[in-house]
Amino acid sequence: MHRHKTHEVKVGNILIGGNQPIIVQSMTNTDTADIESTVKQVIELSDAGSEIVRLTVNNKEAAKAIPYIKEELIKKEVHTPLVGCFHYNGHKLLTDEPACAEALDKLRINPGNVGFGEKRDTQFERFIEIAIEHDTPVRIGVNWGSLDQDLSAKLMDDNSKLSQPLPSQEVMIEALIQSALQSATNAEKIGLSKNQIIVSCKTSNVNHLVKVYSELAKRSNYALHLGLTEAGMGVKGITSSAAALAILLNQGIGDTIRVSLTPEPGASRTAEVKVCQEILQSLDIRSFKPQVTSCPGCGRTTSQFFLKLAKEIDDYIKDQMPNWKENYPGVENLKIAVMGCIVNGPGESKHADIGISLPGTGESPAAPVFIDGEKTHTLRGENIPQEFQKIVSDYIKTRFSS
Repeated sequence: MHRHKTHEVKVGNILIGGNQPIIVQSMTNTDTADIESTVKQVIELSDAGSEIVRLTVNNKEAAKAIPYIKEELIKKEVHTPLVGCFHYNGHKLLTDEPACAEALDKLRINPGNVGFGEKRDTQFERFIEIAIEHDTPVRIGVNWGSLDQDLSAKLMDDNSKLSQPLPSQEVMIEALIQSALQSATNAEKIGLSKNQIIVSCKTSNVNHLVKVYSELAKRSNYALHLGLTEAGMGVKGITSSAAALAILLNQGIGDTIRVSLTPEPGASRTAEVKVCQEILQSLDIRSFKPQVTSCPGCGRTTSQFFLKLAKEIDDYIKDQMPNWKENYPGVENLKIAVMGCIVNGPGESKHADIGISLPGTGESPAAPVFIDGEKTHTLRGENIPQEFQKIVSDYIKTRFSS
């Protein structure tokens, strides 16, 4: 896959853009002024694999809390870069609370929410000047729902004068792109380097998002943050985000991603991190844990036993991953197949590093195990899950031991 060439940006201890890996990020939903809850959630997201975490900084209390949040995280040896998300009053909060600006690893500003009229330019300039003072990169993040009204009105007016006006949605897409690129250009004129600018241009519509980022990639070389804004809940949010990001990532577009899922009430925020990882791993862009291929089961499979084994192997990998990751570098590239019958079982097992094919309906009660394409074991009886787990563990120790 040919990667769209972008400028490299340093965010804390992370590099974004250029030839760097595509970075996974997420955002807290705690009240940032609640230091204890926010620290706890940042750690939870970081442990789940979020490589950058964004926090809302919407008032003086939140701005004052940021340095203490950073301090607590460092005490706990958590060095995940923190991004401050500002709307409307970012220039004032950062001016009044310089310790907040000093503690943050990146600032996010939405050009549509900086101010109105003459204030917009002065407030945007002040925000960028603060970033320059602290040598802090900035994400210029345009959103469909909070677009610069003056720009969109001007483009709509210009469009209405054309002999063949474009559909209004096409004009709005152009307004998104122009808002992002004009703001980035203005930031450069103020003195911010290209190597300190990340651009995002989010919509909640898959096709619009693809069009917007395809154009951004053609017109600029800024590092790009991808994400479908307000993706929604559950299956809908996951599916929409995966559809949009997969198209763009396969075109080599994107340097960092977020999946903006609405969590179930009381549910962990970490689901969005796991979805990001699965998208990148399914596209063979990055590996985060051993990949388990398993069939859906059908009338040929002895369903309950097959389903139980597939789940136990998946749970076993999740439990062991912290230890494996530390002691067996490269283990995240392991491929395991857990198949339910003879139809595709042996073939998939041979393609994996380790595979097992369970006996289906009418087959002899034996489960052949394949390692590196060769049949090495035949398991029988009630202890197949435990025996297969040991085979996986022994293989990892042998192949990935440093």
